[in-house]
Amino acid sequence: MKPAMETAAEENTEQSQEKKGCFECCIKCLGGVPYASLVATILCFSGVALFCGCGHVALTGTVSILEQHFSTNSSDHALLSEVIQLMQYVIYGIASFFFLYGIILLAEGFYTTSAVKELHGEFKTTACGRCISGMFVFLTYVLGVAWLGVFGFSAVPVFMFYNIWSTCEAIKSLQTNMTASGDQICVDVRQYGIIPWNAVPGRVCGPTLENICNTNEFYMSYHLFIVACAGAGATVIALLIYMMATTYNYAVLKFKSREDCCTKF
Repeated sequence: MKPAMETAAEENTEQSQEKKGCFECCIKCLGGVPYASLVATILCFSGVALFCGCGHVALTGTVSILEQHFSTNSSDHALLSEVIQLMQYVIYGIASFFFLYGIILLAEGFYTTSAVKELHGEFKTTACGRCISGMFVFLTYVLGVAWLGVFGFSAVPVFMFYNIWSTCEAIKSLQTNMTASGDQICVDVRQYGIIPWNAVPGRVCGPTLENICNTNEFYMSYHLFIVACAGAGATVIALLIYMMATTYNYAVLKFKSREDCCTKF
């Protein structure tokens, strides 16, 4: 029979080993988390959600403003309405695609990071796995360049609404200082090319323009376009992080697949 003190000491030792083993297991699991891909996925989901959600509502408000104040004849802005409707459907597709693509890249990051962090046993990659990883690199680069264009395009309505808003502020300033009448200050949206030159009235001046700027539709559309542009910028940053992560992962897989590779990461 062992003394009670020895038995208690052995039990404490076993418990400490179990706790240590659980701690080491947690550290190993945390070491296999692709933090870059995880941050990029969160940023990508947030940016795409902001861009798609706010952009969809802002486009609807823009059509309403044009129909009520700048183009009373429906035939003048029929093409624009069709284009905006098509863009709204494209937004649905973009949201669905990036939701799936983000999950795939995150899963690929988990797989590759776990392989890189492997410390025991021999690790080898197949040619198919390296080909898939290389395909993700190429596709992410293409999407990054494409989203740079989307980011630039999303800044166009912000610029247009800012010009209208600044014109309204100029009219308010004239009325406050009583220096001159704001009736001669106008905004002609036909110069932006969104409606044809024969659209009626095409431009709005003075107090009528100021009233447009005070409507909820203008206020909401303007700020939603700003948020949508910020979402597009966040998506570009996320894709840049994805580019670096996928390129690094592919390079490591390529290096570890070499026969003479003996380095452990």
